[in-house]
Amino acid sequence: MITPVTSQKSSFSGGSDTDDRVELAPTPTAILIRESDHPTTHLATAPTPLRAFFTTLKAGTLGRR
Repeated sequence: MITPVTSQKSSFSGGSDTDDRVELAPTPTAILIRESDHPTTHLATAPTPLRAFFTTLKAGTLGRR
């Protein structure tokens, strides 16, 4: 049986439930990420790489192509 996961939308998302957004849901083994347009598709990651990704985003040091 699959246990339902409760996602949390970012405080930076708009107030409407129809806004495009990314949602995060912690589980005992991973953090699941999904886009509101595709609620059944999840990307799984661990806290450390996700934290490093957010730190890089905040610092503005992602390479541009």
